Amino acid sequence: MVLLADPLTTYKARELLTALAQLALFCDGEGLPAKAEVWLRREVIERFIAVGCPAVGESTRGNYRSRLLRLSEILLGGPCLTGKPSKLSASSPHRPYSRKELADLWGWAGGQPTDELRWGCKTLMALGAGCGIDSPEAIPLRAHDVRRPRCAGGRVVLAVRGHRAREIICRRHWEAVLASAVERLETPGTASYLFRPNYHSRGTNTVTNFLARTKPSPDVPRLVMGRLRSTWLVELFEARLPITVIVAAAGVETLHGLSRILPFLSGIPADEAAELLRGDG
Repeated sequence: MVLLADPLTTYKARELLTALAQLALFCDGEGLPAKAEVWLRREVIERFIAVGCPAVGESTRGNYRSRLLRLSEILLGGPCLTGKPSKLSASSPHRPYSRKELADLWGWAGGQPTDELRWGCKTLMALGAGCGIDSPEAIPLRAHDVRRPRCAGGRVVLAVRGHRAREIICRRHWEAVLASAVERLETPGTASYLFRPNYHSRGTNTVTNFLARTKPSPDVPRLVMGRLRSTWLVELFEARLPITVIVAAAGVETLHGLSRILPFLSGIPADEAAELLRGDG
């Protein structure tokens, strides 16, 4: 593919091979056949850029896309079936974090200059990635909305307030973080806010204003509650929980509210998909 395109593009063969190699790894993981007409479909390239290279920066992703789209134009031609390729920034508000990005975010949260900022960031991460909570739902939560286990190994349960009131079982690896956040705040006879307990004025910008006070890092993605919720949702789908359980936990009434997650779900090899569709013998 690269040899055929090399005379017709300003990119060096090495640059084309770098992008194509990353696309090949992604397509193999998705179970797609090793064919140029499949790999270089613009719809496949769009998905690769959106979810297939989370460990690189936006400028690198942009370079990958430019090179791959140029290869596609030269070798395949034809319009993009889904229209113009989406802007990289358009996927950012709901693009799930990779494991590395979550680890980087956790390190960033622990490195904030004040105890308030450190615990505020950690609490938001536990609520978003552990319980799928978005910003409006995080703001009114109280410490007693978190029910901690009385015995070792028990579940940590969060009671969500508002028009989507429900109970959510926290994901196992975020349980200790959420429980510790409550332990720091609880005082007998009081009902402290879980997030920003000393900030009694609650408004729609409570989370945004708090995050604006944090110390940024050029090597760490921004903490975005929508991305944390998407990370939580993708984890539930990848664990193959029943869709009814996911819908109830997410607090949505229809599948439409979950449709933005579909481009970020891992593909299933064709043989496995066929067996699943066929059903038990």
